[in-house]
Amino acid sequence: MESQFVYPPGRTDHFTTEAIHTMNSFQRIYQLHRILASRRLPVSRKALEERLECSRATILRTIETLRNSFNAPLEYDRERNGYYYENRDGCAFELPGVWFDADELYALLTAQQLLEHIQPGLLDVQLKPIKDRLEKILAAQNLNNREIASRVRILSIMGRNKTVSHFQHVASALLQRQQLEIAYFSRSNGEQTNRTVSPQRLAHYRDNWYLDAWCHKREALRSFALECIKKATPVEAAARDINEAELDEHFATSYGIFAGKANHTAVLRFTAERARWVADEQWHPQQQGTFLPDGRYELHIPYANETELVMDILKHGSAVEVISPASLRQIIVKNLNEMQKTYTDGKK
Repeated sequence: MESQFVYPPGRTDHFTTEAIHTMNSFQRIYQLHRILASRRLPVSRKALEERLECSRATILRTIETLRNSFNAPLEYDRERNGYYYENRDGCAFELPGVWFDADELYALLTAQQLLEHIQPGLLDVQLKPIKDRLEKILAAQNLNNREIASRVRILSIMGRNKTVSHFQHVASALLQRQQLEIAYFSRSNGEQTNRTVSPQRLAHYRDNWYLDAWCHKREALRSFALECIKKATPVEAAARDINEAELDEHFATSYGIFAGKANHTAVLRFTAERARWVADEQWHPQQQGTFLPDGRYELHIPYANETELVMDILKHGSAVEVISPASLRQIIVKNLNEMQKTYTDGKK
């Protein structure tokens, strides 16, 4: 893999020849180290030449640099005709400092851009030292960080534009396994309640954050939208731990964010035209989809609460039909009749 190089503003290719050579040497050292560190058996020089796409002389120079400049325990096995790291004192050798290749640096900074878009300012203080360090490494290799901000677009659709004020307290209690006292505003009834919860998981779903927790008031598992948590205070009491299998059964077996063990299966049938999109979508981890002889697509989805499923079905309009269960089909029909009534009554 060739290293990516971006010319600094105002510089010419003649001026940067030495910089390119330095950067390529940096990449080769790191790539050679990564190859050797990931192998249990010796690697031949020819294999290294092919992997690093360079000559015999270049490989030998890079090997000597690792040995002499970084004190790497790099040995040659004559019987197996290959190079390997000798395991000294039971410790695997690591390059000093922080080393990345160009692709890894760009991937890390792109991930950082993604986090900023998910929740602006969410972890600015915690991530700033890491971001500054990455940018210094990029600058040292003459790579361009400015391109990321202008070339990567992250569109948040249907996310609720609310500030998650208590993310830090929630995340801290979650990871330190502490209980939380929260004041929670419920959109369903417009009321605010105080309760103690044992945080279990944080979930980012459809551009919104949710806390899966054991509610000590209800003595049951519940999901809380983080932007509806008006107050969060850590409690000096250990959180109740729910095993992973129970959490998955409650939060992951049914459709959407509405939790509960799935007790229904929706059978949806999409037109042949719409199937070209829906067949590639994941509505649920346990869904089952089949193409019918006429090109239509039948999708089976487990669910417990139909609220979110109904909204997703309706957005496909006449391109989908609910085959079963009858109760779900009736809810869709009721919604369509009410929609028609809305437009009929409002007609001027």
